Amino acid sequence: MNNSLLNRTVAKRPDMVRLQGRILFLTEDPELIKRQLAGEDLPWDTQHPERNPKLRDDISTDEITPAHICFFFDETLGEFPYTGLKCGNETPIKRGDVKRSGFVCAVSGKRRGKGSSREQSPYAEMSAGIKLVIAENIERIYKQNCQNLGVLTSTEFGLIDKIRRGEEIPLTEFTRGEDEITRQVIEYGGLFPFNVARLQGKVFLPPIQTKPRPMTIAEKIFARHMVHGANQVGVEAVKPGDTGFARTDLRFSHEYVTPMAAIFFEHFLGKDAPVTDAGTILFFRDHLTFLDEVLSEEKRKMGLLDLATQLKLKQEDFAKSRGIKLHGELRDRKGSEGICHSIVTESYALPGQLNVGSDSHTPHVGAMGCVAFGIGTTDVFNSWFTKDVRVKVPESVKVVIRGKKRENVTAKDFILKLLSLEHIRHGHALAKVIEYSGEAIEALGVDERATMTNMAAEIGGFTGIVAPDQKVVDFLMERRGMSENEAATLIEDLYSDPDAHYAHVIELDAAEIYPMVATPGDPGNGKFVRELNTPVPVEIAYGGTCTAGKNEDMDMYARVLSDALKQGKRVAQNCKFYLQFGSQETREYCVRKGYLDVFSRAGAQVIEPSCGACINAGPGVSTRPDQVVISAQNRNFPGRSGPGQMYLASPLTVAASAIAGYIVEYEPASAREPAHAA
Repeated sequence: MNNSLLNRTVAKRPDMVRLQGRILFLTEDPELIKRQLAGEDLPWDTQHPERNPKLRDDISTDEITPAHICFFFDETLGEFPYTGLKCGNETPIKRGDVKRSGFVCAVSGKRRGKGSSREQSPYAEMSAGIKLVIAENIERIYKQNCQNLGVLTSTEFGLIDKIRRGEEIPLTEFTRGEDEITRQVIEYGGLFPFNVARLQGKVFLPPIQTKPRPMTIAEKIFARHMVHGANQVGVEAVKPGDTGFARTDLRFSHEYVTPMAAIFFEHFLGKDAPVTDAGTILFFRDHLTFLDEVLSEEKRKMGLLDLATQLKLKQEDFAKSRGIKLHGELRDRKGSEGICHSIVTESYALPGQLNVGSDSHTPHVGAMGCVAFGIGTTDVFNSWFTKDVRVKVPESVKVVIRGKKRENVTAKDFILKLLSLEHIRHGHALAKVIEYSGEAIEALGVDERATMTNMAAEIGGFTGIVAPDQKVVDFLMERRGMSENEAATLIEDLYSDPDAHYAHVIELDAAEIYPMVATPGDPGNGKFVRELNTPVPVEIAYGGTCTAGKNEDMDMYARVLSDALKQGKRVAQNCKFYLQFGSQETREYCVRKGYLDVFSRAGAQVIEPSCGACINAGPGVSTRPDQVVISAQNRNFPGRSGPGQMYLASPLTVAASAIAGYIVEYEPASAREPAHAA
């Protein structure tokens, strides 16, 4: 332990809060936002909300701080909050607008802060003067990031009147309904001062006293990892709502987050302070490897390429000084070793573990039968010295997909169908564990299961998980060289008890699901390809990223392209088709299978591993608002991958559309072959 923390002065906030300043209403109407930026205070009727202008729903962290803004990792971020916010067809908020206008509170509608786990978003808001965020409901990671930084959050719109009257507001207004630990984090003004008080024995950690009960697989894993007593690990049982700190097995982060976390760490603990158990920390250079190929001249003039290089160098320096393993760039060619959660799934994670990562798609790793979830910058740097993370045991939603899927349907189609359901779209699964089961899920390989668990992030879930079975045993034998006995031992007792409780059960019939797309703007805009009213020509087709750059995804691209070559077809002239590996292991798999030749002959451009186009930082991004892209990635929020119109789809649909030049279902060769009389 860092002894200086034991002697550091730490105190709680005052019991009363007075917020002196203006309120920014993030409305759908861009003109109303412009009027507020010009100095007008919008009238707001909290008693009759139906009379008010429509607030923006589904504001993603991509819109609060667009990807390139996150190259800054200091208070400069305060110049940029909401600069990606789409209102109608406009982005009305420009650099410096919020900071110079004296706002202390920002108000929006449903599902605020969805998407990326980037803590740069609430940090930018805080640095611009925003002290309180009000919304109908707030996504888990974003809300926790706000709390960790000391930004207040609420779903109580009645606070608007109190702020405007200049009233003092009891701090209890912001802690009401929160668990005991979160209440104290808010009272201490953030996670770090709370953890200092915790190490000094000044806070109350409620003991978990849950008696043995039927548990879900996620609850069993949480129970095994909860810290209690004198730093002991493991309790008899947990139930939803139990709070505490969970001991991690792996902590990982990438160059988008590590530098900011390192600066916080050095500032609060000391320039040379060691991390705890460096062997269980991993760093990755995966997001910005190809940035220089797509960064506009305007952004280069802002110095963003230089800033991105500083992110890389800071991570390298911190890794070297603390003895932390860094999966970095390739030495012999351009590219990365792989995407963080792709490599963790392939090479590190084990069934039953509890793993945390700085990426919102950390649930990807749940395909191994472990609990894996995304955390923000403050959680990351705190975990470096505590080796644990605060947890409120979440409820679970059980997703059961029964029956047998169609030949041209994939896990991506399953998840896009789920995302289109009203139950999901209205936020009823927010912050819950999404447990996937049923015959159709059991038939999927680990790679395809990872597509499902990965996109629990788009559902807004705490994480996604599939109970490990023989498929996971086979994966560990093939990818890690384990013996069958060793792998089988790891999955023992990793299943949900038959009478475990779920907040909700969603049941689907795989046979009723056809190839899907999510239309531009949100992954929840799902519909069957066959429901598109008119042909949709595409200029760019992109297959890759963590969601769709795995071995089984490459099998699918190769299948479609091989089929096309047999028919004398190649990628359509009007379309560019990019294929990007999720890891070097997947690239080597493609070499062994002869896929690189297939991809080349069919006209696809192959790219080394990186997050690339998915984070607007590599080939495959759009460059015009009217440009149509079909992508196998996981998000299509406004501006996420360029200004164009992005449709999400499965690897099969993306590859088939690249060949056709417009969005189509893949039609397997077997379905085209005429039936022969016996």
